[in-house]
Amino acid sequence: MGSDRVGRVVRLTSPRRPTLCPPNPPTLTLMRPLRHRLLVLLLLPVFFLLILVSDRQVPTPPAPPEDKPHALVSLGDSTISGEAAGDYEPGTNGENGNWCHRSPNSLIHRTALPGIDATVNLACSGANSADVALGEATQYTETSQAARLTTVAREYRIQGIVVGIGANDDPRFGDVVSRCLRPSERRGGDCHPELESEWLDRIDRMVPKVVRALTDIRHVMRAAGYPDDSYALVLLSYAAPVGPRIPVELQNLNGCPFRKDDLHWVESNAVIQLAAGLRRAADQSGVRFLDLSRAGRGHEACAGGSDLSKEWFSRLIVDWHALTDDQRSNHATQESFHPNARGHSQFGRCLGEFLATDDRAAACLPGRDGYLHPAVGQAVHGDVRAVR
Repeated sequence: MGSDRVGRVVRLTSPRRPTLCPPNPPTLTLMRPLRHRLLVLLLLPVFFLLILVSDRQVPTPPAPPEDKPHALVSLGDSTISGEAAGDYEPGTNGENGNWCHRSPNSLIHRTALPGIDATVNLACSGANSADVALGEATQYTETSQAARLTTVAREYRIQGIVVGIGANDDPRFGDVVSRCLRPSERRGGDCHPELESEWLDRIDRMVPKVVRALTDIRHVMRAAGYPDDSYALVLLSYAAPVGPRIPVELQNLNGCPFRKDDLHWVESNAVIQLAAGLRRAADQSGVRFLDLSRAGRGHEACAGGSDLSKEWFSRLIVDWHALTDDQRSNHATQESFHPNARGHSQFGRCLGEFLATDDRAAACLPGRDGYLHPAVGQAVHGDVRAVR
């Protein structure tokens, strides 16, 4: 090949004027056209590829279905499903083992938020964070709430998602209530000293589980074409269902069988610290936070005495008929100490007002009109151990 290259160069120079030092060295003259040919060969595939794809339409990234009805969605446990609010949706009152107890009186249906065409309740009584997150967990026969959110995101233009989880994780708030039950004030000692020693550690273990569930909800919505700023995602805390303002005549199995010292701890410490842990989970997940930890004060179970209309929570409820049925007996007291329809109406109104703002956090507190309203700057902070 070396001789061929030289020969070509020689023929390009004049034979009548030979020189021992040609003005353009043969090697350099040969390299220029060679480089040009190599460059053309390298660019040809790119050129043809551009021709092939130029006629193809670039796929449009998914986007929220703007032509669908606008909806609010709730995910979580009994405090948001509507346990004790009554009139449960068909299929959620024990049928085929489903005890999710979803109520049309639940707070998600009581926001009165303008521009909302539909409200969808995916919450289930007894659910924990794993039941809301993506995965194989089931609660009362129902699969992942986040996974089922995918269908709702296609059928509706979701404007907001409200989540109530955490109490059924490590805090096991229902078990706390059960452990503190006392048939009378005089029987049994206080339950809270033992619980208090481990309560903060329980909350610390809860936080990453709630964060994971919120992360999975974001993942589902992004996959459905919803940017994070195209809808509201709100995490709720919990209100104390029962407080120390119990008439003596109801401090038994006829109403609220708890010792007052235990109820002081629940109201002033346990629920507030649980809210602080949930605030931390909300901050870590970049979602909004609505604090209900003080929302029910003065309206807890048994606080109304003989006037039940003042109470926003159910008292001890025993379904005596269920006790005669092996399939239902384990659920005979399931409705006890949960927000009732009046409570959900109050919480729903406060939630609706909060969703109508851009505020990142607020607490539902009573106004001069006696109704709950979101108070900006009043939500607990995320430092659980600073709450004493």
